Amino acid sequence: MKSFENKVAVVTGAASGMGRYLSVLLAKMGCNIAICDVNAEELKNTAIMLANYNVATSTHLVDVADRSQIELLHEEVIARHQKVDLVFNNAGITVMSDFENMPSEDWDRVMDINLSGVINMTRTFMPSLRSRPEAAIINTSSIFGMVAVPGQSVYHATKFAVRGFTESLAREMKGSNLQVHCVHPGHVGTNIAASAKDIDGGADREAPSFLKDISSEERGRMFKENGMHPSRAAQIILRGVTKKRTRIFVGLDAKLIEITQRLFPERYSLTWPFIFLPMMLLNKVLKKPLPDLPPEPE
Repeated sequence: MKSFENKVAVVTGAASGMGRYLSVLLAKMGCNIAICDVNAEELKNTAIMLANYNVATSTHLVDVADRSQIELLHEEVIARHQKVDLVFNNAGITVMSDFENMPSEDWDRVMDINLSGVINMTRTFMPSLRSRPEAAIINTSSIFGMVAVPGQSVYHATKFAVRGFTESLAREMKGSNLQVHCVHPGHVGTNIAASAKDIDGGADREAPSFLKDISSEERGRMFKENGMHPSRAAQIILRGVTKKRTRIFVGLDAKLIEITQRLFPERYSLTWPFIFLPMMLLNKVLKKPLPDLPPEPE
């Protein structure tokens, strides 16, 4: 896909982070946007940022864990925009817990949003996408869809599955009008850590020693403030779509961690201090937003 101008994009998880800035950058490039999330207040703030651009926008309160809401979303998007060219399956959550102590309802909630939401969005929107001259599905996995750590079994289960589903679909759609992309972000400064449920100190068990004496709220704030700014992550993702890359790695850390997994399949985590420490210095630059974008509403 060479241009996003005059296209229509659906973006889930658009109330913050990468979803918000995917929407903003697409609108800046002349793409019409349907933004979706469960957070009405922050979704409204994204809509305020989009109002800076002369494109058609629509706002949809959608829980992607509910298939009926996804089907209604599709009807609303077609009614408002008459077409859809891109679907960004970006919504995602996690729970800080080891498998043994995680309540089944928390496991199911993460699975329903991170995996079933991606599958059902794809299934629902694919006929409309296939009717377009060119179209794209962009599914957000994670670098945690390639490597694993303790205490994130449900997140890994979903992100490894999203990766497998997306790469298989990409091969099924090879040579067709439909591009399929799998996104693997490294450390991007989003709210996912701050909003994560922490069961029985799961975050404490997996945190480095220098982080164990601070609250989960403070760790979440540090995660957001010290990662790559989501506007820069969104820019990398959109560049990957234009270049038709099936795998889109977001950040040097993501690329290096993927390499360590291939070189040291059982001991890759031992190499990570040599990656994370330099990345903390690099992120002092990368955590700044892209220039010439509207400020986030207070």
